[in-house]
Amino acid sequence: MEHVPPPAEELALLDRELAQLDARRAHLLTRRAWLVSALQPQAPNAPRWHTPPVGHGWAPGQPWSAAPRAAKPSGPPRSAQNVLLTLGGLLLTVAAIAFTLVSWGSMGIGGRSAVLALVTLAALAAPVVLLRRKLAATAEALAALALVLTLLDVYAVHAVAAPDADGLTFTAVASAVLAALWAAYGLALGKLHLPLPAAVFFVQWPLLLGAWAAGAPAIVVGWALLVTAVVDGSIALWGKGLGVRVTAGIGLAVMGSAALLTGLGESLTADGPLGAVLPGTLLLTAAVVALAGAWRAPNGYAQVGGVVAGLAAVAAVGGVLRAAVPGTWHVPVYLLCGLALLCVVRAPLPRGAGRGVLGAAGAVVAGALLWAVPPVAAVLLGPVELVAEVWAGAPDGFRGALGESMRWSESAAAPVVLAVVAGLLGAAYRWWPSLVRVAAPLVPPGAAARGAAGAGALALGWGTLLLAAAVLGVPYPVAVALETVLVAGLLLVAVRGAETSAAGPEGAVGGGRSAVAVTALVAAVGGAVSVGLLSLAAEAATYAVFGALVVLFAGAALRTRAVVEQAVFAVAAVVWGTVLTGCAARSLELAPHEAAPLLLVVPAVTVLLGARLRLHPVALPVELAGALGALVAVGLAVPDAPFLALVLALCGVLAAGAAVRPERRPAAGYVAAVLFVAATWVRLAASEVSAPEAYTLPVTVPALVVGVLRRRKDPEASSWTAYGPGLAATLLPSLAVAWTDPDWVRPLLLGVAALVITLLGAKYRLQALLLLGGAVLALDTLHELAPYVVQVAGALPRWLPPALAGMLLLAVGATYEQRLRDARKLKDLLGRMR
Repeated sequence: MEHVPPPAEELALLDRELAQLDARRAHLLTRRAWLVSALQPQAPNAPRWHTPPVGHGWAPGQPWSAAPRAAKPSGPPRSAQNVLLTLGGLLLTVAAIAFTLVSWGSMGIGGRSAVLALVTLAALAAPVVLLRRKLAATAEALAALALVLTLLDVYAVHAVAAPDADGLTFTAVASAVLAALWAAYGLALGKLHLPLPAAVFFVQWPLLLGAWAAGAPAIVVGWALLVTAVVDGSIALWGKGLGVRVTAGIGLAVMGSAALLTGLGESLTADGPLGAVLPGTLLLTAAVVALAGAWRAPNGYAQVGGVVAGLAAVAAVGGVLRAAVPGTWHVPVYLLCGLALLCVVRAPLPRGAGRGVLGAAGAVVAGALLWAVPPVAAVLLGPVELVAEVWAGAPDGFRGALGESMRWSESAAAPVVLAVVAGLLGAAYRWWPSLVRVAAPLVPPGAAARGAAGAGALALGWGTLLLAAAVLGVPYPVAVALETVLVAGLLLVAVRGAETSAAGPEGAVGGGRSAVAVTALVAAVGGAVSVGLLSLAAEAATYAVFGALVVLFAGAALRTRAVVEQAVFAVAAVVWGTVLTGCAARSLELAPHEAAPLLLVVPAVTVLLGARLRLHPVALPVELAGALGALVAVGLAVPDAPFLALVLALCGVLAAGAAVRPERRPAAGYVAAVLFVAATWVRLAASEVSAPEAYTLPVTVPALVVGVLRRRKDPEASSWTAYGPGLAATLLPSLAVAWTDPDWVRPLLLGVAALVITLLGAKYRLQALLLLGGAVLALDTLHELAPYVVQVAGALPRWLPPALAGMLLLAVGATYEQRLRDARKLKDLLGRMR
């Protein structure tokens, strides 16, 4: 049998084993600490032990560090060293400037020259010695000091040796000398980072300042800038060191941009083609240089170079041609030059450079379109002015309906620009697969690009026809007919595109047609609005246009199968029909409030159409569009109360008709009840009835009876549906009258009735009774107590209401969580009521 020790002996055994475990744990932790310290980097002369401390049992010969010691740094940190060197260099620079400006005059010419020359040579020679001792940071600081000293030497030479020399000429020569000096110095001391960027900086000025000093014309200054930019580009491509390339790149951007702007300005201000030749030569040379640089530059910079080359070439050639044509045709000339860049797709250019040239062509086309689009906007939005003078008579021509804000003679070339670009995009859309095969590296394949081309061609073609009609000044009937026909054509394209998209994915073709269909849809709606506004000048034109729009959009809605397009077409047809009924009311010479019932014809049709469509997705948008027309009718009837009551009642009838359908009952039922109550209230107010209860109670009683029967048949029916309309029909008008009633009888009776209704709602857990009765009771009580509250408030000190409000806020804040829980409980309680 196994021996089981007594409890006391077993406890002592466990204590001994735990003590051994603690000792072993401490032993392992000590060894771990030594391993961590042994793995840390130490100074070369740090002592190392070869035996562990006594008592740990490690084998002899194992290294043991007496204590973890952090290696002492051999010198100050690099950041501190940089700060010290920077401060030292700044102090020396300030001292040198102070010496030159302050103490210079107290010394003779020999002493001045000797001191500056000696200090400059010492500053130039010191970095050589420091680099041999591997003190690169100190050498950089002294090189910066030497750079400042050389500038001071130049200033001193000009002030003493050549005081009469021209400042610009001397600066140009000095810049060339300093550029050569610092280039040689930087090449000799290759480890310094400052001299070569400084030399690149000095290279920027000799030619520019020299041309400026010589009083050269602007074109010569442009050549000086261009040559400097070429030098910068060469340095940026083949220079060594990031600082050199960055400085050269900045110089290339600045000087190249200045050269191009100079050439462009001279080209635009040239008197004739011969005067534009010299600026064109400058721009063309810049284009060749930029293209050569793009040939050798990395991909991103190659695209920038291609863009610059393309734009410069367009400005060069277009500037010469522009001077030979009238001012109206300047933009088409530049457009044709930009389109000529498209031949780059066949040129053996690198991919980046070719895409840059195509980007330049796109930029030229975009600029031409920005110039041509505002006249199109004027054609579309110009008829807005006719709204203020409806049926004032047909104008003499299309331009007469658009106003006199545009100078159409200056826009004669705009239709040409739109037509050229539209034709180009249309050709690209038509032969897109062939274009992709020809220019595969430069033109992105896919349906999205083709769709964008087709959409652009459609929109620009539509704008071309509209703008051409305005520029040619066609007669008013022709303009109306043209815009209507264009709307019909756009609807046809939209319907066909929607059918193609709904048929299923067809790759690139289907994607392209989808984009074209969306563009056609938007253009059709916009064109319909424009031609509708244009037709307001004459009564016959208005009926003809809006009648045609109703037929066209309704036919498009019936023809297409795509849900979104069908909904847009149907809603537009409803809107045009509403406008048509308004025009009929104007022809009958009805006042606005008298025309309101006539406007409800279209909403009635939409209710019937919604009942016909039922669960079709287009049914709801159509009914909402009809409701918008009903809202307009209500707005027109507001000035006349009897007509407003009639219109509200008719709208209630339409809403009740929609509520017959189960899917519309939750929303339309409440709307119908509100409209009927509002109609009753308005009718009573219009009749100056002082006791509305005589008219509302006969409605309330049968309504409540119907509600009771409904609840017996369907116990789950909502109390708002059963009792809400009936109670609201009496309570709300009575409450409105009670607030203006100086007597006490009506408020008392209303308060008692509201109290009874509230108690019934609480007892039978009916939400409508509880909330309606409680709200009316609270408002009625507030009306009765308001005079006393005002008297008490006037007697109280002014500081007391803010103090009470503050205390209330503190109490609510202190018990916020509890109040939140109470609110949630109340919400849940009301939610469980029927």
